[in-house]
Amino acid sequence: MNGSMTTKMGVLMLVAMLAATAAPAQTKSGDQGKAVAEAWVAAWNSHDPDKFLSAFTSDVTYEDTTSIGGAYHGTAEVRKFVADEIAAVPDLKLELVRGMVNNGHGTIEWVFSGTDKDIYKTGKKFSVRGVSVVDVKDGKISRCLDFYDAATIMKQVGVAPK
Repeated sequence: MNGSMTTKMGVLMLVAMLAATAAPAQTKSGDQGKAVAEAWVAAWNSHDPDKFLSAFTSDVTYEDTTSIGGAYHGTAEVRKFVADEIAAVPDLKLELVRGMVNNGHGTIEWVFSGTDKDIYKTGKKFSVRGVSVVDVKDGKISRCLDFYDAATIMKQVGVAPK
């Protein structure tokens, strides 16, 4: 082999080795994101405010950014928010689309569905896509901001024109 070919082979081998050592870090981050997202979805789907809080730090901040919600700080406020949401949508269901966490920050994409009992008091079913932006400490969510289109829900339950 000539010198140029040897150099190219060396560079390719170095790139391959670096890629191989980087892959576990990406998988670990992806696994953490999936685990956090799955815990978040399971927490909502449990319909139990105390089980819900097990996915969060004790100093959690949870913000529902739509016109429906507000910002809640600490476990007592978040527990009440969750209890109110479950009462308003007793068959509330969240379906995980995708979750990613990297360096303590991430997103959870989801579909929220159920029957409107006490949000608009229509008794009608709805389904809306959304995303949560999360901060994660030690595998638990410390901050969660939910984003979804409340107008989509309003249209589906008949309180806004389609």
